[in-house]
Amino acid sequence: MNPIDKLCNRYPDLEIVREEITQAAAILIKTYSEKKKVLVCGNGGSASDSEHIVGELMKSFSLKRPIPQSFEQLLRGKYPNDADYLAEHLQRALPAISLVSQSALISAYANDVAADMVYAQQVYGYGQAGDCLLALSTSGNSANVINAVKVANVMGLHTVCLTNSDGGKLAPLCDVSIRVPRETTPEAQELHLPIYHALCELLEVRFFE
Repeated sequence: MNPIDKLCNRYPDLEIVREEITQAAAILIKTYSEKKKVLVCGNGGSASDSEHIVGELMKSFSLKRPIPQSFEQLLRGKYPNDADYLAEHLQRALPAISLVSQSALISAYANDVAADMVYAQQVYGYGQAGDCLLALSTSGNSANVINAVKVANVMGLHTVCLTNSDGGKLAPLCDVSIRVPRETTPEAQELHLPIYHALCELLEVRFFE
């Protein structure tokens, strides 16, 4: 069964955002099909979700991801004694960067420049046209996330957000806005997780099955 169908069967309340989830999946597939990357950001619990998403994309989620034989051969040519170990323990990845992880940069930028620009600066530094920014904000009004999306839009990145039922100021700025049918932060975050798990599963099936 398609991961989005499974998601909506398990969480019937999400049927209302099925189309937006499907659109987000299409953007992510396009991003990776064009050899681009995904940037992810959020605050608090959504910062943890950002790390979680990157973890699912950069390594095996539920399927094995053996490296191509062509790369294994390159390893054997360069490091014949270590090639077996290297090849066995490498996995193909879907390139993703969590913008919440750069503690030295974030603290310096917040102190020296502007706290609400820490993610925008990283989008400006890391981002390229055709990449995708996945922005999480349960209120939809996080200034640092909103500024990152604005910069991403100017640079030609795709923009997808996960937010609450209101969507705040963030939702209208994004190419796709998944506004889960919950108002409070904890309840919205409870539905964000199965959505991004379904997206990660869908991507893994698409590129590695």
